[in-house]
Amino acid sequence: MAGWSDTGCMAHEPSRRAVLAGGAALLGGLAGCGAPQSESSNAVGNTASGESPYTEVYRETVDSVVLVRADSGQGTGFLYNDSHIVTNAHVVGDSDTVNVRFREGQWRGGTVRGRDPYADLAVVRVEGMPDATEALPLVPEEAAIGTEVVAIGNPFSLEGSVTSGIVSGKNRLIPSPGGLRIPDAVQTDAAVNPGNSGGPLVTLDGRVAAVINSGGAENIAFGISAALTRRVVPSIIETGAYSHYYVGATFTNVTPAVAAANDIKTPRGVLLVQYRPESPAEGVLRPCNRLAAVDGQRVPVGGDVIVSVDGTEVRTPEDFRSYLALNTSPGDAVTFEVLRDGEVGEIEFELGERPPPSVFQNTVDMEGG
Repeated sequence: MAGWSDTGCMAHEPSRRAVLAGGAALLGGLAGCGAPQSESSNAVGNTASGESPYTEVYRETVDSVVLVRADSGQGTGFLYNDSHIVTNAHVVGDSDTVNVRFREGQWRGGTVRGRDPYADLAVVRVEGMPDATEALPLVPEEAAIGTEVVAIGNPFSLEGSVTSGIVSGKNRLIPSPGGLRIPDAVQTDAAVNPGNSGGPLVTLDGRVAAVINSGGAENIAFGISAALTRRVVPSIIETGAYSHYYVGATFTNVTPAVAAANDIKTPRGVLLVQYRPESPAEGVLRPCNRLAAVDGQRVPVGGDVIVSVDGTEVRTPEDFRSYLALNTSPGDAVTFEVLRDGEVGEIEFELGERPPPSVFQNTVDMEGG
């Protein structure tokens, strides 16, 4: 799996805009697109206007997609409201100011309002947007697997490029520049390359399903979900940052081998392997205390198994982190349903505030945040 930097910034001057929408080059890439959700928005073929739906969505959205150039390189962004552009934190890097190029060649200076390395999102404030630009709305609910999407951006400095695909998966964990992985991510098979970072993954009705974060592997790319973007970006606009919940623990799936070693009748939930010293988990949740051999595997034994949070079932670390990321904030009290020593009980747990990324350098990713 490619890391967060794989689609990162291009360090060279942009070439002239290469618009790929329409024509044989685009139509040749339609093979493999998923079944449509509705005839009006996702049907393959020509629309009532006689144009490909990919051409239509490109024309509706491309004016709001920009090239973002920072000190460390460049990527893509899109208009979030009348004065703010969303991109990746790894695109802007440590820059306080960036240059933004719009479709028709207009350049604007932009001020980095803030960034969140844990979600790999950043916001750039730009004064005097061109008249043709309009904010791109986020999808109101997660796009279903199979939904047709297009990725619009500036791969290899080819400005205004578009590729097509489907939503291939959801609720993924993907790398971030903050060290901990980003939950609730969207997977797509649309081609994504260096320079696409920070651009929109758009459904055929012109809504942003995800902010492209990483790619480069064949038929696999990822983006920060619209749901997480909706939580993080307004806070960055208002305060310059976003505060994430913090458990401070590492969890693993309860596989059949883990269940057997821990005398769990039915594999379910996530097992707490270890916690970070002086984290909210210390003294509240019980970590594993030894390893055991099961069918040739060494698996952790003795820790708490969390099977639900606030009544929502937890099946995987992805479930656990996505629920907390999308529904909680630092200081919130949540109820963990925990399996401990063969008994099921409830633990009231107060979430902390995640420390800065420097704390997690050279450490194992804390699956619980």
